[in-house]
Amino acid sequence: MKRVRINQGNVGLVFKDNNYQRVITEGEYWFWWGETIYTYDKSKPFHSAVELNLLLRDEKLAEMLHVVEVRDTEIVLHYENGNFKAVLTPGRYAFWNGVMNYAFTRIDLSKVDITEAVDVNLFSRKEIALYVRAFVVEAYEAGVLLVDGKFRQMLTTGVYYFWKNTTVVNVLKADLRHLQLEVAGQEILTKDKAALRVNFFAQYKVVDVLKALLDNKEYEKQLYILLQLALREYVGTLSLDELLERKESIAQVVMASMAAKAALLGVELKDCGVRDVILPGEMKDIMNQVLVAQKKAEANVIMRREETASTRSLLNTAKLMEDNAMLLKLKEMEYVEKIADKINSISLSGGNQIIDQLKDIFVPSK
Repeated sequence: MKRVRINQGNVGLVFKDNNYQRVITEGEYWFWWGETIYTYDKSKPFHSAVELNLLLRDEKLAEMLHVVEVRDTEIVLHYENGNFKAVLTPGRYAFWNGVMNYAFTRIDLSKVDITEAVDVNLFSRKEIALYVRAFVVEAYEAGVLLVDGKFRQMLTTGVYYFWKNTTVVNVLKADLRHLQLEVAGQEILTKDKAALRVNFFAQYKVVDVLKALLDNKEYEKQLYILLQLALREYVGTLSLDELLERKESIAQVVMASMAAKAALLGVELKDCGVRDVILPGEMKDIMNQVLVAQKKAEANVIMRREETASTRSLLNTAKLMEDNAMLLKLKEMEYVEKIADKINSISLSGGNQIIDQLKDIFVPSK
């Protein structure tokens, strides 16, 4: 015979000829040499090489064990003393009663929504993350939840978790901020067949999320095409000169024509305008030549106007001097002074005749 001691917190299973006999608890026991005793720590899950159903036929052993059955569409969250321990996948598990404080949360993976009382902080644990899908809706976004392609609800800012299974779950998101759309490098023919390129911009905001995301496919691309067509339609009715003169009016016309169409896309145009009108090289040269000719013509008009004014001034001066001999004399002296400023020396010849002539100029006759 042999003596076996079972310490506190342990359990022994007795086998004879590989057949289960009974369970023994804390204490000392004597056994025949043909009997085998397997000792188990009650603080750890119970794992046996023998089919569990055979062991559970022993009512005493069955009362000492807590058996957890996990079906194919389930997982079970295993807690020990209030702390998460492991994820139990489909199968059968046994735990000893009495030593450890076990708790189990059963999760039905066949449904999408997480209705079980599970701390969201556990979803970041790698053991659970395999079974969870997460969607983030930012502060500047609005979301639309689709389950199996069907609309379920609107989602506001936050993080949303769903169980991962064969059900298709999508979250469509729309940016609710003011957005800008560039319609760049549009080659357009004017009414007079002038080819040019126009760079256009538009600011818009999503005002109806369901319309934008569900009723329309790629609403941003559709908005781009509609703006492009509206721009071409209006520019095509103007000649080049009219376009350059009315460039500021293009935005007003485009916004007016786009208001109803944008509403069908779930967006609202806030502002738009022409950034650039780019002419081809040859057209630029022609426009420059026209501009130079216009400026030359304007300069000629100004010069003629000034010459006319100068002639009129001379005529008025002549009339005044004709009526006033003293004024004529003063004018002569003014010109003599201007001439004298440019003369360094004067040589006189001819006797008294020159003296008399200078006297006549500088000394007024009485």
